[in-house]
Amino acid sequence: MQLENDLGRDRIRTLVFRLAIPSMLAQFVSVFYSIVDRMYIGNIPQTGELALAGVGVCGPVVTLISSFSALAGFGGAPLLSIRMGEKNHRAASQVVANSFMMLAVMGAVLTVVSYAMKDHLLRWFGASEAIFPYGDRYISVYLAGTVFALFSSGMNQFIICQGFARVGMKSVMLGAVLNLLLDPVFIFALDMGVAGAALATVISQAASAVFVLSVLFGNKVPVKITFRGYSWGVCRQILKLGFSPFVIIAFDNILIITMNMVLQGYGGPERGDMMVTCGTIMQSFMLMITMPLGGITAGTQSILGYNYGAKRIKRVRQAEKEILKTAVAFTLVMMILAQTAGRYFALIFTRNPEYVNMSVRAIRISTLMIVPLAFQYTFVDGFTGMGIAGAAISLSFFRKALFFIVVLLLPRLFGVEAVFWTEPVIDLIAASVSTAFYLTCSGRILKKRLLEHKTSS
Repeated sequence: MQLENDLGRDRIRTLVFRLAIPSMLAQFVSVFYSIVDRMYIGNIPQTGELALAGVGVCGPVVTLISSFSALAGFGGAPLLSIRMGEKNHRAASQVVANSFMMLAVMGAVLTVVSYAMKDHLLRWFGASEAIFPYGDRYISVYLAGTVFALFSSGMNQFIICQGFARVGMKSVMLGAVLNLLLDPVFIFALDMGVAGAALATVISQAASAVFVLSVLFGNKVPVKITFRGYSWGVCRQILKLGFSPFVIIAFDNILIITMNMVLQGYGGPERGDMMVTCGTIMQSFMLMITMPLGGITAGTQSILGYNYGAKRIKRVRQAEKEILKTAVAFTLVMMILAQTAGRYFALIFTRNPEYVNMSVRAIRISTLMIVPLAFQYTFVDGFTGMGIAGAAISLSFFRKALFFIVVLLLPRLFGVEAVFWTEPVIDLIAASVSTAFYLTCSGRILKKRLLEHKTSS
């Protein structure tokens, strides 16, 4: 069996590059699912802006589903890396088996519950009477692919964390290219509108899921999916470790909901739908930053987890530095693009000058502090990768709690457009706190792990 990457012996800088770049590109391509949908939807003749706002309101439901894939995928993958570093193949196999079972159960439950509550959810998430029909048509089709979405995203992590980042990237590329091809066919050629966009996404996610499962049931990876070793204790470990990324994504969901409600409420009958549309365009650009950034920091967790499990503390330190350098370089490039090319991005979705100008302002403001965000992602995902769930959860909760305070306070003091200043304010404060915590505590945590090694030997 030929390994793409030897997590315990390959040069750290080379490992980070090999794992971070494919994971980052995979997430870039993954963002295309929503970007391409919204691009075509925004250009539907006569109803494009309202349809785009309707799909924007569906965003929290889509994000909520992906947060459950993170609960098992991002919870199980670091644990698998640690067990592989400890050379405990039986425990590693248990992690994959239990994660697969959990995703299957969650997919079935989420599908039933989401269909039962979809009308209430759309209205809670800011759908006005004008945009509700578009949101309802989109989400009614999208929810049929819930299980595919969970498997394609959650189980792909178990390919990446075993050192096969390029294979993981291929699964995402498959879905994105298929989505790109099917969108114009269903939306325009078959005149299905937003329902066609959702159907294209479901088919694309199904193709990705089939690819991922074929790899994990085959002989490509060292640790495959099995149907034995189910254990509540292992599930509890996965859930504990996955709670931090789950909180990050789920609270991002609530974050989007809150922002849409604030934009709709403070915008009023005249500007509310326009503000939600512009907010959707801004959130689409932010996805192009946060998803690939998460790809860099989560995709390299296997290096941290494996070497932490093997008690090679020097390699853990080296990896953290290289991951941070990569994350900072990426966010710096994206900040420059946001400040100089935001107009071109907005024009993908709408040609209405008022909408474009508002969207450009929102993009420029919201991305002012994304370089500090690199520190936040690196340290929080780093703690998760090493199985230190308490630190990761605490830092995640702090950032989300801070968001609610700022997003509700700013428009009350400075008007509705001040909502877009929420992101830079919380990015700067949260990154400062996470960095201070890491510098204070990481040395003690790694020293304790090293002492465990000396004691056991």
